[in-house]
Amino acid sequence: MKSAYELAMERLAKSDPSSSPLTPEKKQRLADIDRVFQGKIAEREIFLKQQLDAALAKQEFDEADKLRKQIAGEKARLEEEREDEKERVRRGK
Repeated sequence: MKSAYELAMERLAKSDPSSSPLTPEKKQRLADIDRVFQGKIAEREIFLKQQLDAALAKQEFDEADKLRKQIAGEKARLEEEREDEKERVRRGK
């Protein structure tokens, strides 16, 4: 007996004929995209956290708040870029 999730996924697959199973090449490309963007995110976090630590050491709390917001914003932007790139690969573009 299939679960409700499995039945829903089957209906979804039938309603979207453009979706196709991922080939090994696409899976590899998706993994490469994840790896590249994880590196970009880590690089930005390290750079900005150094600035954040310096601002906190100088007790510049307004600057520290700005840097925290910048870290969150850049991380969100990079994650969005990663998902856009992965979606292009999934669609075969």
